[in-house]
Amino acid sequence: MKVFFKILLALVLIAVIAVGGLLGWLTAVEYAPAPVEPAERGGALDASSLHNVSSGEELRVLSWNVGYGGLGKNEDFFMDGGKMSKPGSKDTVYVYLNGISRVLAEEAPDLVLLQEVDINSSRTYGIDERGLINTSLHPDSYALNYSCPFVPVPWPPIGKVNSGLYTITNDLLIDSAERVSLPCPFSWPLRIANLKRCLLVSRVPVEGSDKQLVLVNLHLEAYDDGEGKIAQTNQLRDYIENEYALGNYVIAGGDFNQAFPGSLDVYPNTHPENWEPGVLDESLLPEGWTLAYDLSTPTCRLLNQPYDPADTEGTQYYVIDGLILSPNVELKSVETLDAGFENSDHNPVSIRVVLK
Repeated sequence: MKVFFKILLALVLIAVIAVGGLLGWLTAVEYAPAPVEPAERGGALDASSLHNVSSGEELRVLSWNVGYGGLGKNEDFFMDGGKMSKPGSKDTVYVYLNGISRVLAEEAPDLVLLQEVDINSSRTYGIDERGLINTSLHPDSYALNYSCPFVPVPWPPIGKVNSGLYTITNDLLIDSAERVSLPCPFSWPLRIANLKRCLLVSRVPVEGSDKQLVLVNLHLEAYDDGEGKIAQTNQLRDYIENEYALGNYVIAGGDFNQAFPGSLDVYPNTHPENWEPGVLDESLLPEGWTLAYDLSTPTCRLLNQPYDPADTEGTQYYVIDGLILSPNVELKSVETLDAGFENSDHNPVSIRVVLK
């Protein structure tokens, strides 16, 4: 019996040392970006081949959370009541990414705001999704909002993750781009392997003026108690209001992880035990600003199971994606494109706007 307890104690000590070592290592290498820092830029950097945006010009803008090419129709996710932590194969990721690229090519928007784009992540088998999506080398910018060398949950663990926000223009000049950190609602130790949310701000010069079209790509908190979403939304509001006060045009879009006004009446949340979005308070917007969204088609589905639209009880929809426009940007139309959740757990949102 004494030998048994000695072995048991030794095993417990080994487990404690292993967990402590893992936490110590992850703390030492934790991703800790500055409040504001330059974003990565790529694509066509030669300004001579690009052009500025013009006042009065109509633009088509598309925002899409592409689910890192790993959350298509056949997937579920452990944080939403499912079981999986990553797609079953590299080929599956390629199928989803090719489908995403095909939609983008068919729609051919002037400006693209993508969320959850992986680079060198275990969950997507090391694929550089930026290069695969932007094969034509359009001007782009990229900012990490999730970077961890080893995410230790669930089992088997997710492993290494590098993922972020990705903005692409169709031959419009991105003059500069920056990563603006948002508040992180998590404390140690949850913080060390969690997302570090941010705004990806890309600036396009406006022809014949010193003004800029400020593109704000965003993906707000998902699995917090709600306070994180509120703090991040408040910072977003302050940021875009300041840019407008400087005379700039502002388009901010992405995944808010908050139900847009009226959407819960159309798509009631019957699975709050799995995941419940925040509620976007339209009164938070500055006066004269436009919230662009479409209730006719859901923008997101719950990942409690593979997609089955015939299962009306098990399938849960949301409208949590959209865009915000400053008063000097006129909204012509907004449409959620029904991509059937074939290649992502989100549908893209497309708008047509004119700079006044």
